[in-house]
Amino acid sequence: MTRPLTFAIPKGRILEEALPMLARAGIEPEAEFHDKKSRALRFATNRPGISIIRVRAFDVATFVAHGAAQIGIVGSDVVEEFDYSELYAPVDLDIGHCRLSIAEPVGLSDEDEAAMSHVRVATKYPHLTRKYYEARGIQAECVKLNGAMELAPSLGLSRRIVDLVSSGATLKANGLVETHVIMPVSARLIVNRAAYKMRSADLTPLVEAFRKAAAGGKDAA
Repeated sequence: MTRPLTFAIPKGRILEEALPMLARAGIEPEAEFHDKKSRALRFATNRPGISIIRVRAFDVATFVAHGAAQIGIVGSDVVEEFDYSELYAPVDLDIGHCRLSIAEPVGLSDEDEAAMSHVRVATKYPHLTRKYYEARGIQAECVKLNGAMELAPSLGLSRRIVDLVSSGATLKANGLVETHVIMPVSARLIVNRAAYKMRSADLTPLVEAFRKAAAGGKDAA
């Protein structure tokens, strides 16, 4: 008997937009998924052959890359940061829009980047941060943080941060200003490459359903 597919979706900012996308693709989680008191992490769906796990965004990529989940939704920032060869990202879902940016304290953003040789940056994106600065001939020393990034400059941990920016309100509230955009970000459908080959009969229709759901969202907009 074929094992059910496991679909990984992220907690946090993408989830609210991902649920309507799942519904348009014909997948609806059980009622407990919407119960804020529930501590469950795995849920049944209206599709007997598909279950959902709800995990942190960075963990979505890891679960899918290692085959623990076969399919998932995650931001392109996570896809690019991990750069797992096992991941295939066939559909831009056109949701979860934001950008990965560099920010620093207001009034200190006039330093000539061309004259720099070293920079210390607080971020949870060390790979993308180093890649950005290396392309400009600058060595980036990355201080890994998983949250509260905006505190790093005021507490002397680093002068700059690299983090996701949407409205910029959080930066402004903490005395920071966005100085450079590293990449635009949107949510992607990701699939485990090996599973996609071995279970194409199950996964190909799902991928196409999400492709149509994303296209339908654009039409509706």
